[in-house]
Amino acid sequence: MKELIWIGIFLATFCFMEFMAWFTHKYIMHGFLWSLHRDHHRKDHDSWFERNDAFFLFYAVVSMSFIAMAVNTAFWQGWPIGLGILAYGIAYFVVHDIFIHQRFKLFRNANNWYARGIRRAHKMHHKHLGKEEGECFGMLFVPFKYFKK
Repeated sequence: MKELIWIGIFLATFCFMEFMAWFTHKYIMHGFLWSLHRDHHRKDHDSWFERNDAFFLFYAVVSMSFIAMAVNTAFWQGWPIGLGILAYGIAYFVVHDIFIHQRFKLFRNANNWYARGIRRAHKMHHKHLGKEEGECFGMLFVPFKYFKK
């Protein structure tokens, strides 16, 4: 029974992270920390790295903190929470940085309905170069309209 609860917490955390990514993206990255996110929308730099990459550090610390709590205390729920955050971070990196932005030249030929919808939604997000008037702040779950032909 504990295994099912563990899996449930892991999956709930993974799904909750999509909301957190949307919220962080819309209200923090396009809000008071726009100065870190701006270089992701305006490629006015020559570096492979972006200031925007600093956001992953925050979630990495949160994930590691939950795992450390699980290791050092009786809070066993820290394992599925920390690993759920980690799994979402990996999925985000693969979808956003590798698949969409091609920071590594992989998955270039992926062309199924989900891949097209995710690309289309992200393209619509990036058509706005400023922090206002953005749309589609999610990553893995985007509005259905982006999946229509």
